[in-house]
Amino acid sequence: MLKALAKAAQPVLESPYVRRIRRNHGLEHATVHVLAQYVPNLSIAGRSDADGFWLMGNVSTEQVQRAAEEALHRMRNGEHKLAIHPSCGTSLLTTGVLVSLAALTGSIGVRRGALQYFSRLPSVILLSIAAIIFSRPLGLQLQEHFTTLGDPGDLQIVSVTRREGRGLRGGKIVFHRVQTRSS
Repeated sequence: MLKALAKAAQPVLESPYVRRIRRNHGLEHATVHVLAQYVPNLSIAGRSDADGFWLMGNVSTEQVQRAAEEALHRMRNGEHKLAIHPSCGTSLLTTGVLVSLAALTGSIGVRRGALQYFSRLPSVILLSIAAIIFSRPLGLQLQEHFTTLGDPGDLQIVSVTRREGRGLRGGKIVFHRVQTRSS
C-alpha cells in the first residue's frame, strides 16, 4: 500500500527541491551509521534541508568529513539501505501518531469520570503496545518510500563546517553543517 501511495506521490517526491531534501536526509542517516562505527556510544541528532544537513553532537570535524564521504561512496556503490535509520524523526513521529490513535481508540465509549477512563487502561495499554510494535516497520517503510532517498544520484559534498553553541544548561553543543549540491 505504501509503495502505491509513493508511486502516486512521485510528482511531488521527485520535484527537484523535495528530491534534494530526501537525498540529504538519506546521506545524513548514512553518515550517522558510519560515524557510529567509529565513535563508541555515539549520541547525535540531525536535521536535513535542500542544501545539506546539520549534525548536533560532540564529534570532530574530521570524523564528520570522513564519515560523510564514506557514506556517500558506499551509497553510490549500492548500499542504499544506509539511508534508513531506526532513530529517525519519521519513525518517532509514526510511533507518536499510532500510539495516540491507539489511546483514543481505547477510550471510545467512555462517558465521563476518571473511573471509566481507568477501567479502559488495560485496553489502552494493549493497543498502545501493538501500535509501538507496528510503528517500527511502518516508520522504516515511510523513510524508504517518502522521506529519504538511498540513491544519492549526483549529490556532492561541498563542505563540512563546525560551529559551537551553548545549551540550555550552559554546556557546549557542537554543530556540523554538511553542505551539499545536487540537481
